[in-house]
Amino acid sequence: MTHEAGWAHAPGALRGPAWLQAPHDPNALVPHLWSTTAEKVDGELHVGGLAVPELVANVNTPAYVLDEADFRARARAFRDAFSDYDVFYAGKAFLCTAVARWVHEEGLSLDVCSNGELTVALRAGVDPARIGYHGNNKTLMELRRAVSVGVGRIVVDSFDEIERLASITADGMTSKVMIRVTAGVEAHTHEYIATAHEDQKFGFSITNGQAMEAVRRVLAVPGLELLGLHSHIGSQIFDSSGFEVAARRVLALQARISEELNVTLPEMDLGGGFGIAYTTQDDPSDPAQLATEMSKIVEHECRGLGIPEPRLSIEPGRAIVGPAMCTVYTVGTVKPVQLDGGAVRTYVSVDGGMSDNIRTALYDADYSCTLASRSSDAAPVLSRVVGKHCEAGDIVVKDEFLPGDVRPGDLLAVPGTGAYCRSMASNYNHALRPPVVAVRDGVARVVVRRETEDDLLATDMGDDQ
Repeated sequence: MTHEAGWAHAPGALRGPAWLQAPHDPNALVPHLWSTTAEKVDGELHVGGLAVPELVANVNTPAYVLDEADFRARARAFRDAFSDYDVFYAGKAFLCTAVARWVHEEGLSLDVCSNGELTVALRAGVDPARIGYHGNNKTLMELRRAVSVGVGRIVVDSFDEIERLASITADGMTSKVMIRVTAGVEAHTHEYIATAHEDQKFGFSITNGQAMEAVRRVLAVPGLELLGLHSHIGSQIFDSSGFEVAARRVLALQARISEELNVTLPEMDLGGGFGIAYTTQDDPSDPAQLATEMSKIVEHECRGLGIPEPRLSIEPGRAIVGPAMCTVYTVGTVKPVQLDGGAVRTYVSVDGGMSDNIRTALYDADYSCTLASRSSDAAPVLSRVVGKHCEAGDIVVKDEFLPGDVRPGDLLAVPGTGAYCRSMASNYNHALRPPVVAVRDGVARVVVRRETEDDLLATDMGDDQ
């Protein structure tokens, strides 16, 4: 996991894993790991025209720093590349009122998968017709609200859900739905974020006939309008090969529906979950390339099946917000630890950890980091950035070469933390969840404030029952 540009080892120097190379300049950034406005100025990290040390002096650390210009540019890049598609931003990756407004203003639609996410979207003024509602266990209350506010589509995930929607629409209400199908495609990603193989909780299997049965049941409900089929093969995906197999199987089902039921479905969702660069080992495709490849796949399959091309939608997932945010920490302790064979790894403890980024512990995810508060001429040392929680697995960055003079009080910044970090943050060890600070053109504003002890105690009813 080369995190910064290549750095030659001196004879007898500590070597990390074979894939980990130290950088020649620890004060430089690898551009594709960071948001587009991030830069180093005399060793200090700047984002959105602001020096990060100055920014966090006002909000303390840990803090998420969100590059608004970068976020909007990535949203536009997907909107423009997939101009004939509907592009749905994944609210679960990170959502707050400001971000929902940006998504809406940049012409994207929005996926939500809970009543809380729907509440934020409506508060932000998002047109309900441009909201899609996901989830494998939507309650009757959630479905009733989604139908009543007029969400643009509900992605149906079970026979129970079809029955619930039938009861809701029995009194004359209507709803547009898509049927989530599992295409039996093994995405090349972590087991927990691969979602199109058979043995998992999402969708109706094409192979065992459940998907076709779901279509029949939806068509039999007068208040439901079936838009099409929805396929999602996973996330952190770097190429279109998995989409080719999935599209072939889903479109074959669509052709069968047309032939056997005399119904032409107008839409199809190809999912997405496009990958981002967490380290220099990651090489994501750009939106234009993905759009070209995925459009060709659908065109080819539809031509071969003799069916009209449906209107397509995609869900880029983390690809919009992931690179647009970094997390800034303050170093608290530095501890050299001798490894087997006599090598030394330096454990650098910061003031956050798995409460603000669970992905390293949950998915064995890789991250990089940089010294953000000053320049250094010290020789690099193999380091592990860890949090302050009472868990041995509380690791933020598994392996990184950092300057050997990193010390308490320094700032470290971790790029690529926009997706599934703040949204999966917790109060483990009663930690207070960090703020999200949006920066643009030299101006910073807090869009999600830091939690307080009052927040922490607000739901604690005490012992006076």
